[in-house]
Amino acid sequence: MLRFKSLGSGSSGNATLVQAVGPRPFRLLVDCGLGLRQLSYRLDEAGLRPDDIHAVFITHEHGDHIGCARSLSLRYRIPVWMSHGTHAALGAPDFDGLLQTARDGEPIALGGLQLTPFTVPHDAREPLQLTCTDGSAKLGILTDLGHATVHVLAHLKACDAVLLECNHDSELLSQSGYPPFLKQRVGGQHGHLSNVAAGNIASAVAHGGLKHLVAAHLSAQNNRPDLAQAAMCQALHCQRDDIVVADAVSGTPWLQV
Repeated sequence: MLRFKSLGSGSSGNATLVQAVGPRPFRLLVDCGLGLRQLSYRLDEAGLRPDDIHAVFITHEHGDHIGCARSLSLRYRIPVWMSHGTHAALGAPDFDGLLQTARDGEPIALGGLQLTPFTVPHDAREPLQLTCTDGSAKLGILTDLGHATVHVLAHLKACDAVLLECNHDSELLSQSGYPPFLKQRVGGQHGHLSNVAAGNIASAVAHGGLKHLVAAHLSAQNNRPDLAQAAMCQALHCQRDDIVVADAVSGTPWLQV
């Protein structure tokens, strides 16, 4: 059995727990964009401690995703997976032998989980998103990309749950106080997904076995939960309560896949 929980998702920090449930549970932390004290607090609210984490996967080098990853790794001796480009973009810091390299399309076996990273178009050095499976259920995690390529959609096929970026409402972004260059970056082909773009992805990968769709990485300035839910509902022809929105602070409850 597979379950997952966002510990918080937004420009202030992103972290998602993925757990293969069984006699010997395996817990993966996808991104670690929080301070160590705040991460410990949110893990405690989830019924866990930092040393309950078995591995960390970092999608890219931006601060709201890398956070305290190195400190967590070194303090609790937790292996960290990231692309070579992400590590280089961080300045190639020393992880004292705990760093592992993730590559596009190369499966990673970790305990009861298998991860498959895949490249995405985003303004980072070598960004990766991923799917996770325990052999019976499949979770897709897709945040921080400007548009969905054929490659991206192929990896999300047959997912039983998807945590999907719904970063901004295009109208709110255009009317925001962001300077023009930032509006262009956020809304560009290597920026972040609008609600409509996310809805198109959801529609493309939806199937009868999709149990959960989580709207994630909402902009505090340029989006609202009701707008993200409305876009997902229109794309999937479902009810608003069927769409879970990951909060920037409280994340989501545990969701079983």
